Amino acid sequence: QVQLVESGGGLVQAGGSLRLSCAASRRAFNTYTMGWFRQAPGKEREFVAAMHWSGGATYYTDSVKGRFTVSRDNAKNTVYLQMNSLKPEDTALYSCAAAAAFGKKDPKEYAYWGQGTQVTVSS
Repeated sequence: QVQLVESGGGLVQAGGSLRLSCAASRRAFNTYTMGWFRQAPGKEREFVAAMHWSGGATYYTDSVKGRFTVSRDNAKNTVYLQMNSLKPEDTALYSCAAAAAFGKKDPKEYAYWGQGTQVTVSS
């Protein structure tokens, strides 16, 4: 079992930055692909970004490419999402998740989830 706890959300003005963190509960963290998803009110959960367990490969949804960066520190069992040039449409509940396989964007492929951290971007 892997437990995930997100932090770092908050209220920021458009154009600002936030860094989200996701701390995992066990050392096997370094064998999972770690992903970030978001869900805005009234919308489906959306894939944002993910990183291979080795830290060597990442992929992003098109709307955040060039603005968001995912990284991980396996020694700290933590994955990060650096979000720059934030837009009001980035407002959502952001959750991290862990998957055994790499390259997945479907939430169903992720076995473990955190509770999420709210990001609100004002215009």
